[in-house]
Amino acid sequence: MTMQKDSNKSLSILVNQTAEHNWLRLEEVWSEGLAQLTPAQQQELKTVLGLSDYVAAQLCRHPEWINRLFAGELSLIERKNFDLELHEVLSSATTEEMAKASLRRFRNYQMVRLAWRDFLDYASLEASLLDLSALAEALVICARDWLYKDMCAQYGTPMDKEGNAQPLLILGMGKLGGRELNFSSDIDLIFTFPEHGETVGGRRSLDNQQFFIRMGQRLVNLLDQVTVDGFVFRVDMRLRPYGESGPLVVSFSGLEDYYQEQGRDWERYAMVKARALGPWSHFSDELHSLLRPFVYRRYIDFSAIESLRKMKQLIAQEVRRRHLTDNIKLGAGGIREVEFVVQSFQLIRGGREPALRQQSLFGAIDTLYSLGQFEYLAVDELKHSYLLLRRVENLLQAIDDKQTQTLPNNPLDWARLCHVLDMANEVDLRTHIEAAMSKIHRHFKATVGGEEGEEKAEHWTTQLWHVQDIDDAVALLAEQQIDDDKLCPMLSSWRETVTKRSIGPRGRETLDKLMPRLLEELINQQSPSAAFEPVSKVLEQILTRTTYLELLCENPGARQQLVSLCCASPWIAAQLAKFPMLLDELIDPSQLYDTTSIDDYPSELRQYMLRVPEDDMEQQMEALRQFKLSQQLKIAAADVTGVLPVMQVSDHLTFLAEAIIEQVVMQAWQQVSVRHGVPAHLEGSDTGFAVVGYGKLGGIELGYGSDLDLVFLCENKADNSQTNGERPIEVGHFYLKLAQRILHLFSTRTTSGELYEVDMRLRPSGASGLMVSEIERFGEYQANEAWTWEHQALVRSRFVFGDNSLAVKFSRIRAAILEKPRDKTELQKAVREMRQKMRDHLLKASDGMFDLKQSPGGIADIEFIAQYLVLANAHEYPELTIWSDNVRIFGVLAELELLPMMSAQHLTQTYCLLRDENHRLTLQQKAGLLPVLEVEEHAERVLNIYRAVLE
Repeated sequence: MTMQKDSNKSLSILVNQTAEHNWLRLEEVWSEGLAQLTPAQQQELKTVLGLSDYVAAQLCRHPEWINRLFAGELSLIERKNFDLELHEVLSSATTEEMAKASLRRFRNYQMVRLAWRDFLDYASLEASLLDLSALAEALVICARDWLYKDMCAQYGTPMDKEGNAQPLLILGMGKLGGRELNFSSDIDLIFTFPEHGETVGGRRSLDNQQFFIRMGQRLVNLLDQVTVDGFVFRVDMRLRPYGESGPLVVSFSGLEDYYQEQGRDWERYAMVKARALGPWSHFSDELHSLLRPFVYRRYIDFSAIESLRKMKQLIAQEVRRRHLTDNIKLGAGGIREVEFVVQSFQLIRGGREPALRQQSLFGAIDTLYSLGQFEYLAVDELKHSYLLLRRVENLLQAIDDKQTQTLPNNPLDWARLCHVLDMANEVDLRTHIEAAMSKIHRHFKATVGGEEGEEKAEHWTTQLWHVQDIDDAVALLAEQQIDDDKLCPMLSSWRETVTKRSIGPRGRETLDKLMPRLLEELINQQSPSAAFEPVSKVLEQILTRTTYLELLCENPGARQQLVSLCCASPWIAAQLAKFPMLLDELIDPSQLYDTTSIDDYPSELRQYMLRVPEDDMEQQMEALRQFKLSQQLKIAAADVTGVLPVMQVSDHLTFLAEAIIEQVVMQAWQQVSVRHGVPAHLEGSDTGFAVVGYGKLGGIELGYGSDLDLVFLCENKADNSQTNGERPIEVGHFYLKLAQRILHLFSTRTTSGELYEVDMRLRPSGASGLMVSEIERFGEYQANEAWTWEHQALVRSRFVFGDNSLAVKFSRIRAAILEKPRDKTELQKAVREMRQKMRDHLLKASDGMFDLKQSPGGIADIEFIAQYLVLANAHEYPELTIWSDNVRIFGVLAELELLPMMSAQHLTQTYCLLRDENHRLTLQQKAGLLPVLEVEEHAERVLNIYRAVLE
């Protein structure tokens, strides 16, 4: 059956041109099929091709869908079948890649159906939103179920203490929770599970939380990753407890504790729409019962109004800051204001009126009318205005499957909207939209009120900042029931110091505005005085830089981040005090915790360096340092808030360093070759030069403040060959100059300090050796002259930058050296003696303290175990030479049964634990020492393994 309700309307010239263009594209891949369609079907298809680029692109890829759509699948969309069909489709997927492809193809086909139906006005908006929500829910739940089965096969089934299987529950937030999802919306999710316990039936048991965090990470990837088939949905997990800094999945009890103790007003607002997705179960009931007391208060709660007003002010500021014009969601009278109006009533009265506790906005409006909270006219105006804006939003997004709420900036898209909405032209449609937004804003002001502008009431912290007498300040704190006897003397002393500083009238005025707001933030900390100390040190550095004081004054998020990060880490506080330009990173907390993806550091750095003139070497060096500092701050912020586990912290710090090494080498190359040309034998973009990383860089284990152990290699030089520039020099001399220039770029101190400290002592012949070794000479040295400890170092070496030909040669040399047969007794003796020499020389811990690196059973012992086992066994098992990091080396040793699985696991766990502690202590600006009692048990087991392996 073909529906032809609107396809006969004539298309505007612009839409018709687009339709013809897309028809020709389709003809190229499906001419026979097009010829078999009836004239009415051809006209309908042509209309849709003109109205939606997304539908056109999908049908050109999958023209076979067209016959299915005309065979009745446009009119018979049964939302309850999505789940059944998709489970069936996924049942044949045996790998994650197959599951990704199945999910994306199913999603794209159904979205084409829904878009086609929307553009030809075959269904009401409410039906479309319901269908989109049901489709999203089916995709999320089927992906979850497929993953759960796959992970249980791998790790066993997560159980509680009584032996009951534990599921992953997914809360759909926002419009997904309300079953009112847009065409191309993000989906906001929160993952949770009922009870702690561990998996049963796998090769090794996993803690339930670990199991579900891994599952959650895979699920986000399954849905969010862009493949050749596109994505399923962009997934936003930031509404979970503690936001991006919180664990990806928490238990029911963890959720309950968080919302009881720390839940904020905006989280209450968000939770109004929260709904457990998928088939309902007793777990879903339990989850909703647990959340209800947080969202709906037993009394009539007018405090919700003030919270919503503040949220609206923040959104208005954001709209102004981002210069959002024509935004039908966030602008005055936009979609968000309708949600505020309705949800304010739900929050205020939902505790007393169970009928208001529903996720659907349409349902809540009707309930408010039946309860006498809304007049009929208000309901009618709000509903019709909201429906128009949502219809426009949905069509805007269905044009190209883009998440947008901004009205078009081109005539074609206006023509498309006008065609579907039966409007004469852009002016006509704009008039309708503006009228709708005007009505909504009038109701918003009447309900929520609060025109933009700051609250005028003076906070008591203003008095605290200005009061001169310490006793009065103490009394003021006591009045507010704040028990901290150090804060007033500290504040008084600091104010005296500041008074003596010359900061100018504007600076003084800004400081007087900032301090009450900052004190408001500080008094919410566990120990306000302990928080004040590091924060005041940062302020001291920026007193004369009024723009930074204004930044903190005007930006609540930046103030909050400054306080929380300074409290979490003295190292971060010191970085901020030393390099105030890092305060810019605090402006947008979502950006601060959005650490650069591991693979993106090189491209991010290249983009960053484009801002700096190529010929300004000083600015280039400063830009490199600023990039490193700002990226390190992001990593540290993610580290102290628990967003990044230790392995990933090291990964990020290592790949950041690699990106900087690449940039430094390219800059040095540019600077030396401008004067002298390049070695004449080189072709294309080859440099004939390489950088090898040793130690922590080689092992992908860099910490904050780690130096770089580097070795420079070059291709073998022809005798007396020279460079090809105006001032030619001998090739060996060219590479020496290049190495010196690289070291200069790393070590020069600019305003932002040194880039990295570089250690070259692991090169052949150490400090007395050549700065750059020819690759063959390097191989000969390693084969004939190197000591055992140098071969140990080679285990942790890795090619980090240079030509592919050198990478291949280095890998061969490294493998050949590590695979040499060795006398195990002699090797044990040499490794043991080296370890003892190192301990005698470097271990300085006092009694009762444990040096994380050098104490018996510490990091160095674990590293020596790995290095010995590689050198002793690689001649029989070449796969031991693949990795340079200890964790994967232990994994391979366990697989090869050269190390008992339990020993490998213990060494890995202890290694990660000690490195985690080392990171933590660095961020606390403390030495790498812990009381022996805290690590005794771990260290003893490491020592037992060390003795078993090396003695």
